[in-house]
Amino acid sequence: MKKVVLVGYMGSGKSVIASQLADKMGLTFVELDTYIEKKCNLSVAAIFEKQGELYFRKLERAFFLELLHETSNNFIISTGGGTPCYYNNHELLQGEGVVSIYLKASIATLTNRLEKNQEKRPLLANISSNDLSEFIAKHLFDRNYYYNQATYTVCVDHKSVEEITNEIADLLV
Repeated sequence: MKKVVLVGYMGSGKSVIASQLADKMGLTFVELDTYIEKKCNLSVAAIFEKQGELYFRKLERAFFLELLHETSNNFIISTGGGTPCYYNNHELLQGEGVVSIYLKASIATLTNRLEKNQEKRPLLANISSNDLSEFIAKHLFDRNYYYNQATYTVCVDHKSVEEITNEIADLLV
């Protein structure tokens, strides 16, 4: 087994799928944002607010590398939506010992999921509900190149967590 890295836009289901997949495969689940919060003793939102996005992205890169270079365990990493898009992190998705999976969701699916807890997302907190779909579409356009560097792409639209988890588990066998 290798390090399994899930990437995709916020709201694509990375954390939920990674958790279920880890349970199914008997692996440890690591959510990169939570890992960063524990290491820094600050929430991601607080890091964004106090230090800015660039500082957060530097931390994210350092801790992502730390996890990927961990040799004693195999695990499933759920990245932040922007993780592959900064500091050449997308190249790490193709690294030795890494299997990466892009959880691809449509703009409609993402908008529907994200409008419910928009205030909890630092990048979306100040976007009006009317502008959310357009913001997501632009962001996805900008990020697609990076997401598509993943080893596999799994479409998540109109599928249950169990269906997606089983599809990914089949890819990993």
